[in-house]
Amino acid sequence: SAYRLCTMRKLPSVLARTLTSGTSGSSVLPDMSEVRSRLRDIVGASTNWRDHVQAMQERKALHTLLAKRQEDLPPRRMKDSYLEVTLPLGSQPEIREKYLNVHNSVRFGRILEDLDSLGVLICYTHTKQEMQPRSPLSIVTALVDKINLCKKIIYPDCDIKFTGNVSWVGRTSMEVKMHMLQLHDGDYSPVLDATFVMVARDPENKRPAFVNPVVPETPEEEEIFKQGELNKLKRVDFSTASLLKMAPTAEERNIVHDIFLNTLDTRQEGEGTVSFRSRKLPPNSVWMEDAKLKGLQICHPQERNIFNRIFGGFLMRKAFELGWATACSYGGSRPFIVSVDDIMFQRPVEVGSLLLLSGQVCYTEKNYIQVRVHSEVYDADTREHQTTNIFHFTFTSENEVPRVVPKTYGESMLYLDGKRHFAAVMREI
Repeated sequence: SAYRLCTMRKLPSVLARTLTSGTSGSSVLPDMSEVRSRLRDIVGASTNWRDHVQAMQERKALHTLLAKRQEDLPPRRMKDSYLEVTLPLGSQPEIREKYLNVHNSVRFGRILEDLDSLGVLICYTHTKQEMQPRSPLSIVTALVDKINLCKKIIYPDCDIKFTGNVSWVGRTSMEVKMHMLQLHDGDYSPVLDATFVMVARDPENKRPAFVNPVVPETPEEEEIFKQGELNKLKRVDFSTASLLKMAPTAEERNIVHDIFLNTLDTRQEGEGTVSFRSRKLPPNSVWMEDAKLKGLQICHPQERNIFNRIFGGFLMRKAFELGWATACSYGGSRPFIVSVDDIMFQRPVEVGSLLLLSGQVCYTEKNYIQVRVHSEVYDADTREHQTTNIFHFTFTSENEVPRVVPKTYGESMLYLDGKRHFAAVMREI
């Protein structure tokens, strides 16, 4: 099963530092609401939509605090950014309702929101300037590299603990590794591992800004840092080989041609009369064009982040829920999330936008369903559509699912792209 492994490494106990105090142990761990109020304090964000312009104007003055070069910033250790945060679903039942789904387990979309907020706070902790309560940096999520789950069910009545720290730093970007554990019989056991990439920008979120370098201290940290370098190179390779830039490989071309031959309608008289246009669906298959769902969101001020754009976690939750519904209607039974990977945040979503989401089953294998969710904003004034995100989700269904079959060249490229993402996930788990 895909759930047999979780690459949870026990972090050294010296890292056990909480948000509220510099020591581990005695102090109560902060919860997710504290994470969000702490973020508002760091940025100086308004809690009233009418005041947000004023709050953003005040941030302009922080420009003078930006470093001119990365070398001017003090290096930090990995443990300097380490945070532990609790989600007390067991000990505080009143917050449970928000996290509950109809199957009496935890809504994964809510977990995505929490990971997004925590990732940003970890980066602010890494870049914190002493004596400076407000940060001049605007730190935003650039990419969800991967989230791999090793538990099928997240229980709604047991406490959850998130841990994480900065694992790699470029000049203006930071990789954050986070882990989620859940309390069972007095012990915290691993649920998922997540790797996010955050970028730092100036106070007005217009240009890149330098961040503190990170210095690994132990062989284990050296290994984690090296993995961050490799992740970056892997992303570059994956993007370079994108089917939007390069033709499929010879093997992939054969796959597409085989699918094409398998869908030709040969029932007509004589071999010479087979038409390229006449297609039939093979048994136990579904045309790709019949395996999609669409959704629309109006982006209200309630969903804004500390920079008054739509919160990345909200976009992830909405995309996940549409992806789940797409997999559910396709497989005919409850799907379980196995992995989330390669979510690119291509452009911010403004408050007031119309957000159009489109979920597509693009690859299937046995009981696995690979779903791609495309999100775009529609500007009613200019009548233009612009892509904001592409999401990739791997689900497993309780039963074997029908094969999804592309009909056009464009669909065949989506199919191959889905196959590539699925293969990458399978290698990980």
